[in-house]
Amino acid sequence: MNTNQAVPLGQFNRAFSPPNYELLSEEPGLRPPGQDPASTIISVHSSEPPLKDFFVWSVFNTLYMNFCCLGFMALVFSVKARDRKLVGDLNAAQSYGSTAKCLNICALIFSLLLVTLVIILVATGVIIIRRAAMSQDNNSYFPDLFSGN
Repeated sequence: MNTNQAVPLGQFNRAFSPPNYELLSEEPGLRPPGQDPASTIISVHSSEPPLKDFFVWSVFNTLYMNFCCLGFMALVFSVKARDRKLVGDLNAAQSYGSTAKCLNICALIFSLLLVTLVIILVATGVIIIRRAAMSQDNNSYFPDLFSGN
């Protein structure tokens, strides 16, 4: 038989012997309906909480509380922590995450202190200007300005 000839469907090519397959034995009995074969389920629970990268907090600090670019630096470290977590380097992810947390705390505290300081300075400035305007004697607050000398 020529090897270039087409073999009709349903016929074996006689040049090669059929493989010797071992038939699998079937289970001896039928199970009643509703019973599944025995299986093993293994549940793996991590005792550690998932690592945090503080990404949302860093974005908030970058947009609203970016004192001396601390919010932006926190965002950089948050992205690094997220990348390391995805790669599977949990030690580096934890290190970058804790650095981002510290930078976020510093940015928040310094920004709140700056806002509080500005509010106090504006309030005291308004009070002083109001007192000067309401005073009958402007010379008592600025004696050298209004003297004729």
